[in-house]
Amino acid sequence: MGFNLRGAIMANIQGNSEQEVEATIVDAIQNGEEKMLPGLGVLFEVYWNEANEEQKNEICDIISQGLQS
Repeated sequence: MGFNLRGAIMANIQGNSEQEVEATIVDAIQNGEEKMLPGLGVLFEVYWNEANEEQKNEICDIISQGLQS
């Protein structure tokens, strides 16, 4: 029986407030720990699934620009 990491992460953050989500993101980035990457990926997946096409294009542009530096 496999472990559903995505499901576990979603269960852990379900119902979080905007402030709690921001704190999670900031903490993960500031700590720079590899183990936080799956959680950030799940948060990004939630964003992507909720975003409209304009928002998706904007985030892709921002990420692309960030990868150029």
